[in-house]
Amino acid sequence: MTKIKTPVIILNVKAYSESMGDKGLALAKACEEVTEESGITTVICPQQFDLGFIAHQTDVPCFAQHIDLKDVGGATGWALPEAAKAAGAAGTLINHAEHRLKLADIDALITRSRALGLTSVLCTNNIQVSAAGAALNPDMIAIEPPELIGTGVPVSKADPDIVTGSLQRVKEINKDVVVLCGAGISTGEDVKAAIELGTAGVLLASGVVKATDPKAVLLDLVSGI
Repeated sequence: MTKIKTPVIILNVKAYSESMGDKGLALAKACEEVTEESGITTVICPQQFDLGFIAHQTDVPCFAQHIDLKDVGGATGWALPEAAKAAGAAGTLINHAEHRLKLADIDALITRSRALGLTSVLCTNNIQVSAAGAALNPDMIAIEPPELIGTGVPVSKADPDIVTGSLQRVKEINKDVVVLCGAGISTGEDVKAAIELGTAGVLLASGVVKATDPKAVLLDLVSGI
């Protein structure tokens, strides 16, 4: 079971120029302030090069955006789970739509993450993949149809059946898995819709990262909970 308190807002900053270096730290500080003011848990997924830099300057849980199934040692350029943990990560995304993995690798990475004490957030795109993912025992599953990512059209409105269907199948297979909603989330109303469908929070990116006032957007998001 995940140690992250729900409901939760997980901000994946991706590789946008607006989230590099000090800008990424500013986003983490905004998350920190919103959590302090609202009591709602926020998590940030910094850019890989910024993970340690940000994790050591904020109280907000930091998740890696991706980890690789490579052994410690001769693995030049790969993102090792152990390195993420050493950098200060509290968890990791696995199998994001922009960084897909094979099923066997997903299974191994979830197991390895658990051994390291990293919260695993498995990203899925439909009911079938969500069901298969639940059997692998991740801490969380985030349902994100890739065609809606970055569109501003939330899956909770565009195709709520994917959310409710995935939620039902996941809970039938593994009741301990926390289910989140992703793709197109950008407002408090989107978050409210996701929560009403039965999810425990959201995973989002551009709606906050590219906003003129990220903190104001975050405050709007938590208002939906």
